Amino acid sequence: MADPKILETFANPAPRRDYVIEHTHHEFTSVCPLTGHPDFATITVRYIADKTCVELKSLKLYFHAYRNEGIFFEAVTNKICDDLGAVLKPRQLTIVADWNGRGGVTSRITADWTLPKRAARRR
Repeated sequence: MADPKILETFANPAPRRDYVIEHTHHEFTSVCPLTGHPDFATITVRYIADKTCVELKSLKLYFHAYRNEGIFFEAVTNKICDDLGAVLKPRQLTIVADWNGRGGVTSRITADWTLPKRAARRR
């Protein structure tokens, strides 16, 4: 399973402003845990940073760590959301996974991350 320790961050250059950062990874792959067939997706990470931003090479390596993992669409989308949320603690975070079609069916999974209430009060 992809280890969130792979993810590196850097200081947000404009922490007083809300601005949207969007990264799209067009070559995401994982493996269907039932059939063993590869699954392909485009993953979009959209967030409003608070104190930190994600470093892109580390994000790419994190995504590549899923290549041989047997995991359902819903699970991987939510794990990415949870991992990035925990590392970045952003003001807002949405992960959109657009999965390539199989058998005439395409899937889009969207997960939103929210700062736990206790942490939000400490800001």
